[in-house]
Amino acid sequence: MNEDLAALSERILAAAANGRALCIRGAGSKDFYGGPLQGEPLDTAALRGIVDYEPTELVVTARAGTPLAELEAALAARGQVLPFEPPRFGGGGTLGGAVATGLSGPRRPYAGAARDFVLGLRLLDGQGRHLRFGGQVIKNVAGFDVSRLLTGSLGTLGLLTEVTLKTLPRPPAEASLHFELDEATALRRMNEWAARPLPLSASSYHGGVLRLRLSGAEAAVREACGKLGGVAFSGSDYWNGLRDQHHSFFNSAATLWRVSLPQTAPPLRSDAAQLIEWGGALRWLAGPQDTAALRRQAAELGGHATLFRGADKSAGVFQPLPAALAQLHRRIKAVLDPAGIFNRGRLYPEF
Repeated sequence: MNEDLAALSERILAAAANGRALCIRGAGSKDFYGGPLQGEPLDTAALRGIVDYEPTELVVTARAGTPLAELEAALAARGQVLPFEPPRFGGGGTLGGAVATGLSGPRRPYAGAARDFVLGLRLLDGQGRHLRFGGQVIKNVAGFDVSRLLTGSLGTLGLLTEVTLKTLPRPPAEASLHFELDEATALRRMNEWAARPLPLSASSYHGGVLRLRLSGAEAAVREACGKLGGVAFSGSDYWNGLRDQHHSFFNSAATLWRVSLPQTAPPLRSDAAQLIEWGGALRWLAGPQDTAALRRQAAELGGHATLFRGADKSAGVFQPLPAALAQLHRRIKAVLDPAGIFNRGRLYPEF
């Protein structure tokens, strides 16, 4: 264990001995997400840099404090990308924050989620132990995949120190199309097109306009554009705006709800401004909502609602878990963080 890790381990052991809460923090670009911050900051800035990169194997390993911009620049130099397009929120996000939040961008329904590309990781647990889960090559990932479990856990189970990810080649061609449609028709079209062999890589619906991104071989993209019709537009700024939430919709209200549903779910019963992504599977609602009513509607449709951003978190950020699943979460927490010091309340109030 190097000096930086040893110092972090000592702080964890001291906090556990005194029952003192620790707030794991990288660049702080996602402080708004999850429950209120509690405890002394535990900074990951020292854990920075790419440890290993094998472009021919499509695998990269980097420390948790590595800025996403730095990692993506190294991949771009070799014609590769992080396929799940993690939000960068102004360029300040880190790899550890991307994995801890488990957030994915516009390409998620077509390429996979963040946890689908995490091959392995290392973390310091609540007893100061430096643990390793998963591997550094795809064939080594077998058995119970703790790496996926930790992805999206918001730092409540330990301090990520290193992550190994699968990468993919950058698509050689991309094109963007838009169509003026009503919401019901747009949802139907997105589902119909998802069932066809089309090189879709992003979709959104907002303000009466359905937008698609196509990515892949030049011939495949050109053929798909011919079949779908629509109006071509330069989509780079638009899709980056969705990925990093620079799009004007995301700044239209102080409160933002994230509703995850089956792609085939009908339009939500809501008068709020709405933006739809992921072929209909992700519905963003801007402005305050009746929390109980929204979560009840989401559950009836087979999904759940998350308060993505907002000042009033008294009703809980995430939809409450069924009793059996909540008990499983508590058992896992007790194993990895027995003193309950990491990121208290970020995921659920009782954690």
